[in-house]
Order: sequence, then structure tokens, then C-alpha cells
Amino acid sequence: MSARIVVVGTMASNPYAGMAWMHMQITGGLRRLGHDAYYFETTSNWPYDPVRISKVCDSDYAVPYLAHIAESFGLGDRWAYRRSYSDKAWIGMDRRRAEDLLRSADVVFNVAGSTKFEEEGLEVGRLVYFGTDPVYHEITYDQGLEETRKIVDEHVGVVTYGENIGRDGCPIPPLPGLRSRTRQPVLLDLWPQRAPSRTAYTTVANWRQSGREVIFRGEQYYWSKDREFLRFADLPSRVPVKIELATNLADPDSFRYGEGEVVKALGVNGDARNLMRDCGWQLVDARPFTTDPWAYQEYVLASRAQFTVARDLNVRLRSGWFSERDAGYLAAGRPVVAQSTGFEDVLPTGEGLFAFTTLDEAVAAIEAIESDYDRHSRAARTIAETYFRAETVLAQVLDDIGL
Repeated sequence: MSARIVVVGTMASNPYAGMAWMHMQITGGLRRLGHDAYYFETTSNWPYDPVRISKVCDSDYAVPYLAHIAESFGLGDRWAYRRSYSDKAWIGMDRRRAEDLLRSADVVFNVAGSTKFEEEGLEVGRLVYFGTDPVYHEITYDQGLEETRKIVDEHVGVVTYGENIGRDGCPIPPLPGLRSRTRQPVLLDLWPQRAPSRTAYTTVANWRQSGREVIFRGEQYYWSKDREFLRFADLPSRVPVKIELATNLADPDSFRYGEGEVVKALGVNGDARNLMRDCGWQLVDARPFTTDPWAYQEYVLASRAQFTVARDLNVRLRSGWFSERDAGYLAAGRPVVAQSTGFEDVLPTGEGLFAFTTLDEAVAAIEAIESDYDRHSRAARTIAETYFRAETVLAQVLDDIGL
């Protein structure tokens, strides 16, 4: 039975390729299942403009960007944008139709709980928190943080990418109303199968971010990835392949933040840059290709494989989270060597996909891939087809929430 579903997110407010793939594959996957699905953006946060390199109180970049991305994913007539941060105007569809869709939807998926509907006075149908970045909200809700509780309590159900949350071996307290543990859905036909044009193992990641650290049961847990990259700084000297990190190489002092901005990207300072390069890492500036999903995809397709780390809080608390970016590499037939978050409890590893906790394990994984690259490349794509196919993943989510 066809349902009316609205996915509400922050793709245009944070106009980066990874966000585009994440939101569009969710919305597009729901459409492929035959549902009347739409993508909306109604957040009251100022959008980021990568041309002006600043948060701005206008939609001059955000709206054309959203229109272009939606069109490129076949959703050109299925998006709406509300300037909640200024004049409350609706763009992409008129106010009456947009607000009726929100109100009459069988389910509204609020990606990462980023939109506060009560605050904006918007009526919505069945509102479900779609948690793509677990741990912070789970822990701060359990600790009684008023801001988190206000966000989560607005929802009648919870979906999470933390596939181990609420299960043995993972101490993270589930959010109330947890209905579905899932992972990034992938539109497989949008990921072409072709041989890599480069020999490097690559990844794309923010180097250092602040604003989501937590203390849980007396221990500090970190949200930023720089600490984890530094733990494996010696990897290039141990393997016969090049290891490349694409990140923001702008001077940290050049960054500008909006008032009250919680999460701040701090960039790579000179000491860290020199250390990583001295250890043999290739560092490239991600900015030229990470504001367009198709240029970003070309970077992935050119790569031989991926080596990547995860956030400390996902690693030590074993949330089971698996990166949306990693799913894209697998879909492209690129083997993935990823720091363990416990995802190996729910996904097959050892062929095409490897989980590591130590430097020796990372080295062994790369050596295994290089010993029979074609086999591991085929296995990577098979994992994507079996475990990340959008139609399969999203059908299970809808079943889990009783739709």
C-alpha cells in the first residue's frame, strides 16, 4: 500500500556531497518502493554558503542548490524549502500544499532530529526521529539534557543507524520509542561498476570538529576524528599502497561560525599536517569536489579502496554505526577497511569489508585486499547489494515502524 512520506533534513543548509547522497537516497528509495515521498527543508538554522564561506540569513545559495540536487536524483517536483530563519516563505511549492503534505503525511522522517516543528508552529503527521549520527542524543537524553529531551520528545518513534544500541555489548541507552535499527540505503544503479583509475586508498572526512563530546559513566568520549587518524598515522609506512585523506586544508584561523553554532569544523593545523605528511599520508583539499555529489562520486570511483576511521564515541561504545560514505565505496565495488564500531556484529567482514581495531589489523586487511583485489572488489559490491539496497533497507524500516 502506498503511503505519503515526507523526509525532512538539512541537505541545503549543509550543502556537502555526503549529505546530498544521504538524504536523496532515503527519499529516492522510498519513491522506488512506490510511496508518495517528498524531501522538505524547514530548519530554523541559517544555511551555510560555501561561496561566501559563512552561515548566511538568506537562501541565495541553498535554494538553487537544493533544486539542482533534487532534479539530478529524479525528485525535481518533490521538494520544498521554508525560510524558517527569516520570512517563513515556502519555495519549491506553495505554502498551502507544503503544509498540507506535512500535516497529512503517514510519516514524517526528521533526519537527525534537526528540525524543531513545535518551535516553528508547523503541524506534522506521525513524526519519527531518523537518527543517522547516533550516540550524542542517546547519552544526553539519558542524562536529562533539556535541549535533547525537547528534540526527542517531539517524536513518536525512533529509527537509528546505531545497529547495536539496546543490544548486548553496547552500553548506549536507547532513545525512547526505538523501533528500527538500520543503515544507509543505497540506490545501487546510481553507482557504476568500473575499474579504479588510481592506486590510492582514499577517504573523505572532517579532520577536527568540536561540540559533541560527551561524558558517560565517568569517561570522556570524543566526537572528532582527528584523534583516531593520529592513532594510525604510521599506516602508510607499513603497507605497499598510498593512503590519501581528503579533508578541509584551510587554515583553522580562517573559519567563521554563526552565532550559537554548536558543531564547529576546525580544520588541520600546521603541526598535524606536517606530522601526517611526514608519516607518508597524502593530504588533499576536499573542498573542490565535496559541494557536488557527482564530483564526490567520481573521487570515490577513481579510488582503489577506502581506509577510514570512526569517531571515538562510536568506536569505544560499539554503537554499530556504519558510515554512509563507506556504503558508497562498497556500492562502487571498492573494498573498505574501516575502524570497528561493532558493525561487524551485523555485517559480514573478511572479504570486501574489513573491521580493524589495531594498526596490525589494518595492515593485514590491506595486504589481504592486495593479494586478490578483484575478488575483494566483487565482494564489496555484493555486500552493498545484499545489505544496503535502498528498497530492502527502507522496506524493513517501514515494517519496523508499523507502516
